[in-house]
Amino acid sequence: MTVRWGFLGAGMIAGVLAKAVDAAAGAMLQAVGARDVNRAAALGPLSTYGGYQAVLDDPDVDAVYVALANDQHLPWTLAALRAGKAVLCEKPLGLTAGEVDEMAAAGGFLVEASWYRWHPRIRLAQQRLPEIGPVRHVAAGFTFDGSLEGNYRLDPARGGGALYDVGCYAVSACLWAVGEGLPDDVVARSTYGETGVDLVTEAILSWPSGAQAEVRAGITEKEGQWLVLTGERGEIELRDQPYTSWTDETTELWVSDGTGTARVPVPGTNAYVVMVEEVSSVLQGGPGWVLPLVESRQTASVLDAARASAAAGGEPVRPG
Repeated sequence: MTVRWGFLGAGMIAGVLAKAVDAAAGAMLQAVGARDVNRAAALGPLSTYGGYQAVLDDPDVDAVYVALANDQHLPWTLAALRAGKAVLCEKPLGLTAGEVDEMAAAGGFLVEASWYRWHPRIRLAQQRLPEIGPVRHVAAGFTFDGSLEGNYRLDPARGGGALYDVGCYAVSACLWAVGEGLPDDVVARSTYGETGVDLVTEAILSWPSGAQAEVRAGITEKEGQWLVLTGERGEIELRDQPYTSWTDETTELWVSDGTGTARVPVPGTNAYVVMVEEVSSVLQGGPGWVLPLVESRQTASVLDAARASAAAGGEPVRPG
């Protein structure tokens, strides 16, 4: 069986995923719906539509990829689930934990397309966590300085801001690294732009065990990515681009045990293709892995707390 994918939206990220579907085993691009039919057709689907609902009404579509702006994730994910389609939705899955709960309550197959989680270096880091003992500290950050004039990232009504755009990567990494569920409290401070979105946010996550994580997210800063996990017996570092390592980039995982550092090479991998293949495999009853919805909900909850703390001038907020 081949999973027949339908896309809602034909923007840049949809173009990347369309190529991944073409390259993936067990998947094909059945349909694309977009306001600009020509852009939809350029992705190479079998069927092209001038709107999103037509993709949901297409009986030949098995699974839907929601590639829309952040504020459109909730309504179109709900519409797709209610139409009986499996859904892979771009990150962040919801703008709040409440939105994620609403999606979950609709039932059906739902996965957040936080594609970095499928990269083999991330998988390897998770597998090797026991070597460094319980993680006591995480340093995680993702910053860039893009050309944002007219971009939805500057529009608060469309889910703009640094936390939603790149903070979700760093926060999710802190959660799987510490592995203790939600932190006890979150303290955050933000620098806001003229439109009201956070341009830079720094946050500290604290767990009852004493573990802490420091997060930095920025969309008007010098480009940088980092992820360093410090345990009781050693350290794991994902150098260079822990969240966006691309197709032909050989990466390294550095594992230190106090006596030396092993630099483990990881072959270049297109994690988008891996994501499509594994989601498609699960939909066919196969052995693929998908990001658990509970983890997407935890990330949304921490982002809620960070936004609330920053709005309150750095007061501690307990995620819920």
